[in-house]
Amino acid sequence: MSVNLDLHPSRRWPDPAALLRLIKPVTWFPPMWAYACGLVSAGAWPEGSWSVALLGLLLAGPIVCGMSQAANDWCDRHVDAINEPGRPIPSGRVPGRWGLWVALAMTALALLVGRALGPWGFGATCVAVAAAWAYSVEPLRVKRSGWWGPMLVAFAYEGLPWFTGAAILSQGAPSFFVVVIAALYATGAQGIMVLNDFKAVEGDRATGIRSMVVLKGPAVAARIACSVMILPQALVVALLLIWTQPLHAAAILVLIVAQVGLMRRFLADPTGRALWYSAAGVPFYVAGMMVAALAIRGLAL
Repeated sequence: MSVNLDLHPSRRWPDPAALLRLIKPVTWFPPMWAYACGLVSAGAWPEGSWSVALLGLLLAGPIVCGMSQAANDWCDRHVDAINEPGRPIPSGRVPGRWGLWVALAMTALALLVGRALGPWGFGATCVAVAAAWAYSVEPLRVKRSGWWGPMLVAFAYEGLPWFTGAAILSQGAPSFFVVVIAALYATGAQGIMVLNDFKAVEGDRATGIRSMVVLKGPAVAARIACSVMILPQALVVALLLIWTQPLHAAAILVLIVAQVGLMRRFLADPTGRALWYSAAGVPFYVAGMMVAALAIRGLAL
């Protein structure tokens, strides 16, 4: 399948609004929030760390996440021509190879900024950049797998930023508590990634991307997504009780109950309500992340 990369032959320069859409500001929040959770969960705030915290937020969101979105849109231009032909590259508003150049330039910027955050920040940036390209680019294109694709994105969006925020602030390896909680929320975030695949079924099927929705069908994929989101949160509640943090555990349990109530409505019409659940249910999941970060803050000292 071929795609006309420039549907506007007279356009040589990209539309600035299309460039902004290419790096998708709406997607910056999850890694920035996870990084903030890492900062909170570190349990200490060394003097003079505000600049490091702000630089890390900028790196996690606009730079690395923005880069990953540009790289994905470039590598997905054939799929987007089917699913969403109005997007910047297939529409021609980002003409020629501009999408690729933007992704490469932001990759270089990410590595440069990452170096300013010390060895832990630079190492995490290298891993994040590698994960972003591995997800989208041939021949790796991990997104073709309905299992490994969501797992990689969840790790890069939630687990890695959380770990990095804690490591940078602690100036060393994060505590056991931080690693376990970050890993559990990253595991649960795989379900959130599956929700995103509901909007791209037609193009995924046509181009050989075996997303969870394509593999299992909407009904089963929805149940898998919900289970994957709920079970790690239940483990977080159990661990917080073991670690004598009952109030925080109770707060997360309330958030879980709210999610389950919304999930019942989602499961009644997975295809029609996947985006609705992303907007209505996922914020409860995200709120639980910060509650957990506050719970282990004292334990990390």
